[in-house]
Amino acid sequence: MNDQYKIAVIGLGYVGLPLARLFATKYSVIGFDINQNRIEELNSGNDSTLEVDNQNLKEVLIKNNPIENNEIGLFCSSNISDIKNANIYIVTVPTPVDKNNRPDLTPLKKASETVAKVLAKNDIVIYESTVYPGVTEEECIPVLEQKSGLIFNQDFFAGYSPERINPGDKKHTVEKILKVTSGSTPEIGKIVDNLYRSVIIAGTHLAPSIKVAEASKVIENSQRDINIAFINELAKIFSLMDIDTNDVLEAAGTKWNFLKFQPGLVGGHCIGVDPFYLAQKAQEIGYYSELILAARRLNDSMGAFVASQIVKLLINKDIKVKGAKILNLGITFKENCPDIRNSKAIDVIRALEEYGIKVETYDPWVDEKEVNREYSLNYLSQLKEDNKYDGIVLTVAHKEFLELDFSKFLNEQGVIYDVKGVLPKEKVDKRL
Repeated sequence: MNDQYKIAVIGLGYVGLPLARLFATKYSVIGFDINQNRIEELNSGNDSTLEVDNQNLKEVLIKNNPIENNEIGLFCSSNISDIKNANIYIVTVPTPVDKNNRPDLTPLKKASETVAKVLAKNDIVIYESTVYPGVTEEECIPVLEQKSGLIFNQDFFAGYSPERINPGDKKHTVEKILKVTSGSTPEIGKIVDNLYRSVIIAGTHLAPSIKVAEASKVIENSQRDINIAFINELAKIFSLMDIDTNDVLEAAGTKWNFLKFQPGLVGGHCIGVDPFYLAQKAQEIGYYSELILAARRLNDSMGAFVASQIVKLLINKDIKVKGAKILNLGITFKENCPDIRNSKAIDVIRALEEYGIKVETYDPWVDEKEVNREYSLNYLSQLKEDNKYDGIVLTVAHKEFLELDFSKFLNEQGVIYDVKGVLPKEKVDKRL
């Protein structure tokens, strides 16, 4: 089968598109997404997520369905009939949580229903979406069986290879990060592993089962969440002691085995979400996770903590809090990336607004319409020097902000708070 892989990637977001482009350098690939605007954008050679360089995208794009004539390249479509002749289906849709932080498997199940409509004998369905152990075989496979009429591990097979995309990272791109793979049978595991190994130059690790592969992914981000929570708690403690956290971390980091984590706002679609998936599954089997959920609570409290610190700075400079005007710099979940999903900068903004503070936000990396649709903010399309503020809070360390002269936008007694700890210490009033 190796020379006859015909791949359909379901979901062309931050994970799916880089993967589809990579496979399209060697195989016939259809990129499928239900968002027609996204399809038109990609087929024109433009990626608004900025994960794939437009030139690299154009190099693999072709104008017709490559599966029909065994042509190497990528064609993007929202038409389900275009993926019916694929034999490898890779699902890369988001796995969010609901308003109560419970796993929302709706996108995953709908994607499974889509695949089931075109599933044929001997096809392999590979999931990349982050889930808790058991989702692939207990939630997705039954959908595939029911909607297709085919029998799992007899008529069709499955695999799981957790995504390891780091949005905005141009150094650790998809092919340069070692990939975990797995299959529903030992034979299928080898096929899945060989498929990824053919394009992932960093290599692969074949896990003994799908559940092991699922578990490996969900603990990666849970581990980071817990470590950052510890540092965030230290930041709260050191603030009460009037000690600069970054100075402490710099000193402690001189020891060879000290783990170098920074305090901050923990959002995004991975670290801020994935631990809830593991905690939910643990609860279902009778175990209440104390450490994982404690870390989540602490990290989710940081927006309010930052706001309280800014209010103290205003008070110390005799600036009236109610009606004060603050400029918030950044609304994406991380620097140099347009992704606004689960951004915790919004927590800082909402907490400041609860004090009666007027907050205006500027972020050169985002689409204004998308921001207004998602968060409904007082958003600035550009900064103006004649617009002065009582305070500036740097919540996202975009490269543009590092070169900004903050003093041009501040009132005489204005304060500067650096959430990211990237500005010169002598130029800020306080940092997290």
